[in-house]
Formats: sequence, structure tokens, C-alpha cells
Amino acid sequence: MRGWRRGTGAAVALAIAAALPAASAARQLGPVAEATGRPHSAGKPYAARGLPDRVVLTPGADPSREMAVAFRTDARQGEALAELAPAIDGPSVAAAARRLAGRSADIATENGAARYHQVRFDGLEPDTPYLYRVRGADGWSEWYQFRTAAAAPRPFTFLYFGDTQNDILEIGSRVIRQAFQSTPLPALVLHAGDLVAQREEKVHDDEWGEWAQAGGHHYAMVPQVPAAGNHEYVDHVLPSGAESRRLGPHWPLSFALPGNGVAPAERTTYFIDHQGARFIILDGTAALDLGALDAQTRWLDETLASSRARWNVVLFHQPIFTCARPNDTEVLKAAWQPIFEARRVDLVLQGHDHCYARLTSVQGREASARAHAAGDPQGPVYLVSVVGSKMYGLNDRALTQPDRVAEETHLWQRFDVEEDRILFRAYTPSGRLYDGFELRRGGDGRNRLSPLPDAFGPIRRCEGGRGPDGHPCTARPR
Repeated sequence: MRGWRRGTGAAVALAIAAALPAASAARQLGPVAEATGRPHSAGKPYAARGLPDRVVLTPGADPSREMAVAFRTDARQGEALAELAPAIDGPSVAAAARRLAGRSADIATENGAARYHQVRFDGLEPDTPYLYRVRGADGWSEWYQFRTAAAAPRPFTFLYFGDTQNDILEIGSRVIRQAFQSTPLPALVLHAGDLVAQREEKVHDDEWGEWAQAGGHHYAMVPQVPAAGNHEYVDHVLPSGAESRRLGPHWPLSFALPGNGVAPAERTTYFIDHQGARFIILDGTAALDLGALDAQTRWLDETLASSRARWNVVLFHQPIFTCARPNDTEVLKAAWQPIFEARRVDLVLQGHDHCYARLTSVQGREASARAHAAGDPQGPVYLVSVVGSKMYGLNDRALTQPDRVAEETHLWQRFDVEEDRILFRAYTPSGRLYDGFELRRGGDGRNRLSPLPDAFGPIRRCEGGRGPDGHPCTARPR
């Protein structure tokens, strides 16, 4: 992978350099594509071509004024080019468009050479629809439409997905597409890490191609807010011979993130402020394995302390309270839970466990039920969910600690954010409402939680080797 190559275009503010490793100024960043021996996707469809693909829209730190796009072409497209126009109601879009340039970087993959591009859209008007398209050597993409956030607090809806990771196109795409089909005009989409199975299944480039295809044009039109999971990292051997990890080469190319996080995890930490809510994205893998815990902990506290948002949401991969593993993630729990409590974080969204859990009291399900019935203040709501095919069995605490759990179950989650309440609903891909609650802000500034009465049916779990759908259980113990 070569360093980013800057195009021309005075109207563009380029924030990509902050998303790259320090070594990116060099011509070559080191080996990008290993000879993994893993299989390709059926038909080998993911070689780069002359028309743009993998088009992913991401928000700026202020999504009312800033958006950005990342996309891929073959190596013939030398410049990162986009055209941006106010959304009009007739066909003469190109006449109103202005051309913008960004930065490009080469990547060598199992599918051959390709070039990623990123262009930032700055100086936008709040609460305004825009159209954009991106350029490949053989022509422009279709026009994609997005809408900037309002400058002031306003109700909005966002989606949250757990790990996609395995069988992305075969299985995970169904869940993602049902979420978009069922949700009118989501403003944001949050991904809790392990978007791909990198290190584990198909060749890396195919997995990223499948991830982009699973979301299709939705990912190009609705701003995506990803957290990095452990599978966004690849194995890396240090000069000493010790085994370590490094962030996979696709991550900083696939997402044009705001770049307002903290070193040494500046490529995977950031925050955005959207219509009265602050979203803070952390990197649990860098915290646990790469020495970035203390820096992220300080940054988390500072970013929450400076928040003037009505609601604060934290997104990262490894769950503090696990529904599958024998032990909770104690290092993150010790560092981050006290901050969540002290700074009154509203939602903590996580992945990694390949099961579903909603936890509202560390004292357990019965204690939380009593607290909800009494109208006691509610601290952070902790959620874990999964999109992809890999499933883990529930641990021995899952039936007593979380309020609601599921095993061997795909789910997608919808949040409707209003001034004084958040309405949460978790759906199975067949359309069943599996879990839900209302989180209401009281006059004392504290939250109260009321479970949705129509969201509760039998807990989906494996019994005697059979899954909840009557087929052999695939959920494996951790």
C-alpha cells in the first residue's frame, strides 16, 4: 500500500492523514496481502474495476456540516474525485455540481491491485439533502443522496448491528437488509466491530467486498459509524519474534473517519455529535492488547465531560458484561465502567460475544425488575448483539444477570431518540419484536426504564442440542 496521494480541490478539507499509521508517509507501508491460502468468494467477484465500488459514507465530527466518502477503483483512476450538488427535483444534477478532490492510496490484495479514495465534504448546510457521485477510470457512479443532520437537537432514528464477521453475504446480509427495509430514514448506522472475519475465513479482500455488498447503496447514503473489533486486526510478528496485532490495511482505507480520537488509537477512536446525542467510539482491542487503555480512558472521560449533548452513547467491541464467556472483560470494566456511571452514559453498545444480552443492573435480573417497577434511576444500559452466522452459547450467568438474552439468534436494533426519551426495539430478521424498552429522562435529569410489554416471549436458547428453531444448535461454548 502506498501513501495517500493528494488530488486538487480547494473546497475539500482532507482528514485522511490522521487515519493512517505514522509510517504512511513512506512509499510502501509493508506487506498488505499475505498468501493466506484461504478460499475466495464464489465466482471471485471482488477484483477492482473501472467503476467505483465499496462506496461508504461516514459522518464528520459535526454531521450537520461535514460528511466524507470512501470508495475503491482499479489502479487506472489516479485521482480521488467526487461531485457534490444540492439535491434537486429534476434530472439536471450535474449542472449544479461542484467537483471535489481528495486523497488516494494503493493496495495490493489477493484480488490484485486496487486504489482506495477518500473525499471529505465540508461547509455543508444543516438539515439539507445533497447528492454526490464518485469517479472511476471508466466513468462516474450513480448519484447518491444523503441528508445532513440538523444543527440543533431533533428526534432521529439510528440502527445498531453486532458482529457481521462470518458468512457476511450468505447470512449477515439478510439481517442488514431487513433492518433497512423495516426502518424509514435512519440517520446513522452503528457497527460494534468484527465487520469481517479477517484472519479466519475467506481472503481478506473478499470479506471486505462482501461487507460492502451486504449494505449496498444504503452504506453510501446513510452515514456509517464503525467500531473496530479484534478481527479488524491481523496477526503481526514483532522484530523480537513476539506475536502481536496490527490494524488490517483495509480499515483506514474503507472509512473516512473524523480523526478526532486519541493516540495511539487515533485511527479507530473518534466521536460525533448528532442532533443532541454524542456518540463516542472506543477500541477495546487496542486497549487490551496494544497499550492504548490509559490514553483511551483519559480521552473517554474528557470527551464525556465536554459533552453538551442530551444523550451520550458509547460504542466498542469487547463487552464489559459478557453473555458467552466465562469471565467479564475485567480490564475494561475496571477502567471504563466507573466513567460510564459517573458521567451518566445512557447506552453502551457492544459486540464480540455472538449472543444477545441487555443488562440494566449489575445486581442481576430480579434486582433490575424491582428497580424498574419502583421507578428508580437507571444507569447505563449495556447491550450485546450479533448479525453473522457464528453463534456462542450462553454462559452460566446469562439467565440471572441480564434482563433479556438470546442464543442462536440474529438480531438488529433500532433506537428512536427524542428530547426526553429513547425507544429501543430489537428485531429478529423474520420481523419478530424480541426485546424493547423506553428510557425516559425525568425532571431530575436521571433516566427511568420501562420494558415494552409486547416485546417479551420465550427466551430463544438451545435445549438438548436443538436450537430454538428446532434444528441442531450451532452455538458453541466459550
